[in-house]
Amino acid sequence: MNNWIDFGLVRDFAAEKTEAYRLCTKPDAWVERYGPDALVSYKTEAALEQILHELDEWTLLANQKFERVFGRYLPRQNSERNAPQLISGDASAPLQRNVLERDVCYALDFGAGYSAGLFLDQRENRQFVRRIAPRRLLNCFAYTCSFSVMAALAGGETLSVDLSRKSLNRGRDNFILNKLATDRHRFLVGDVLTVLPRLARKGERFDAIILDPPTFSRSHTGKAWQVEHDFEKLLLAALEVAERDAKILLSTNCTRLTERALEVMGRFCLKATRRAASFPPPVALPDFPPGEGARSLWMILR
Repeated sequence: MNNWIDFGLVRDFAAEKTEAYRLCTKPDAWVERYGPDALVSYKTEAALEQILHELDEWTLLANQKFERVFGRYLPRQNSERNAPQLISGDASAPLQRNVLERDVCYALDFGAGYSAGLFLDQRENRQFVRRIAPRRLLNCFAYTCSFSVMAALAGGETLSVDLSRKSLNRGRDNFILNKLATDRHRFLVGDVLTVLPRLARKGERFDAIILDPPTFSRSHTGKAWQVEHDFEKLLLAALEVAERDAKILLSTNCTRLTERALEVMGRFCLKATRRAASFPPPVALPDFPPGEGARSLWMILR
């Protein structure tokens, strides 16, 4: 079947204890697996109808069974985003579920908002964090703190910053799910652009920093964030709290910012702060076609 992942890849994910991954990507719709649930994201009703038909065929061919199928409409405006709606399955079952990614547990909630709680296109970046085992990780726009969990599993201290207290509370739950004590981990509700200068004044430094901001958002005070205009200012502020050998993730879902654009911005900020870094090529995701998912780049300071 065109655009659907190979059955061998499904077996590979199962072998590494990964239950959350992209099943299919089409121009106007895609399907993601979250354990026994499937989430269909779509731009048109025709695309939804077509991909649901193919999902039925794929489950038969792959000998896979889904307990529930959710649908999520992809609007043009962020303000029109709604939580996924149940298409088929048990309507009385809890909307909360736990899934594994490389044997790490994450809590999902299909009723909490537009996103269930885990961004699948950041899988390799999460793995990179665990591999480098940072001493101190700063997770900006932390959401449900998946990057912080990976740093904690590798023995590091973490600071997770987000405007949403609810998201950070869900992040604490992810720590608990993985039997991680939170006494060496901080969760700070606040505007990242306000928090970063405060951390710099206190002399705090981090050897890993996650910058995966939303494309657009508005703070509680009404201040607007636009990634195309504000990412550079964000990176300059992050460099003020970066250790000499820090690793900084630059990531965005904005389709107008490519990996090349992120590197150009990164090099400009390095020159402005008289620092140097390398930019290794991003690792491809086997379940995402080229050009799909977040644009991500690691900046390795030296």
